[in-house]
Amino acid sequence: MNKVILIGNLARDPELSETPNGIAVCRLTVAVSRSYGNSEADFFNVTVWRERAETCAKYLSKGSKVGIVGSLQNRSYEDKDGVKRYATDIVANEVEFLSQKSSNNDEKFEADSAPTKTVRPTLEPIDDDKLPF
Repeated sequence: MNKVILIGNLARDPELSETPNGIAVCRLTVAVSRSYGNSEADFFNVTVWRERAETCAKYLSKGSKVGIVGSLQNRSYEDKDGVKRYATDIVANEVEFLSQKSSNNDEKFEADSAPTKTVRPTLEPIDDDKLPF
């Protein structure tokens, strides 16, 4: 099983780009505080794809609190000096926006992005003797 769950704040603004085939990809750096009030943090590279990537780039900015659910992915590449480097990224399957809308970010949020309250119907009691099981 390969599953990662993080809650943290963006360390910088999201970077949106496209693959040569036109698929949107957004790169995030998420700072996650270590437990028990320690002032240290770990920084994780997160990759988000397609429509979710475009949404992240549109609504998130440095400091935004996010919840990430995804998986670890290892990759290797050669740097400009020809040295083989290795990196571990988190590929996000879910990105939850956890920051409250602030007054200086009003233009970044649209009315339809606010969560709506679910109205639950009133249920009638059921007589246990009428259940088929």
